[in-house]
Amino acid sequence: MSNQDKKSNLIIRKSRPQTLAASFGGLLDTFGIRASDADLSENWANVIGNEIANISKVVAIKKTRDSRLNIVLRPVSPAFALELSYKVDECKQKINKYYGYDAVSKITIRK
Repeated sequence: MSNQDKKSNLIIRKSRPQTLAASFGGLLDTFGIRASDADLSENWANVIGNEIANISKVVAIKKTRDSRLNIVLRPVSPAFALELSYKVDECKQKINKYYGYDAVSKITIRK
């Protein structure tokens, strides 16, 4: 077997370094396991849907004392803040569905 054959079987390394969370997140997705709460921000568009993901970004995910999540969102434009506030309940439902339990205690919108 030549070196050319070995190269074609290898996965090409990404040009930029990755964080451990990103590396393990991809690996654990293969096995169907979620790594952490930071996994939510990386998969935001898949979890919440394109309609809401296009108008918002996850700024922070904080754990409360009772181990539930307090999620802080920022609209991409101040004009979307009102629309995003109407969709808070929908966001909670989708995030709770993603985690498989009642994980979200509060969603805050910061302008």
